[in-house]
Amino acid sequence: MKRVAIIRIHGDSKLRHDVVKTFDLLRLYKKHTCIVVANNSTYSGMLHKIKDFATWGELKPEVFRKMIEKRGRLPGNKPLTEAYLKDKTGLGFDDFTKQFMEGKKELNDVPGLKHFFKLCPPVKGFERKGIKMPFSMGGVVGYRKEYINDLLERML
Repeated sequence: MKRVAIIRIHGDSKLRHDVVKTFDLLRLYKKHTCIVVANNSTYSGMLHKIKDFATWGELKPEVFRKMIEKRGRLPGNKPLTEAYLKDKTGLGFDDFTKQFMEGKKELNDVPGLKHFFKLCPPVKGFERKGIKMPFSMGGVVGYRKEYINDLLERML
């Protein structure tokens, strides 16, 4: 089963109510936050609604491992450590990543882990045409296939 990373690009200013509600349902409260969801029809309608304000694509296991290691947070903004992960799930970062990408584990299986990842703005900025153009036309927003991994690595 493939996993999809969704990154919010725009802030709250001048967004329609239904778009704001969709971002809230996805737990994307602020710009430059990311969530990882299963690639199924449940999220396709939501992605269509936020396509002008977010970007998404298929996630690679190596990038997901870096993301939970660097940006995984527990209550009180404490970082997720290998010791905590082994204590709660019995798995290290590598094993948890492998099982997560296969669909055997979920982020819910780690008690207290926040389901979203706060990211930095990307190193060397976004693509040339800016945040208002779709990725297919040289911009940022919309579906970007496996190129989401390059963006995520620059935002970690």
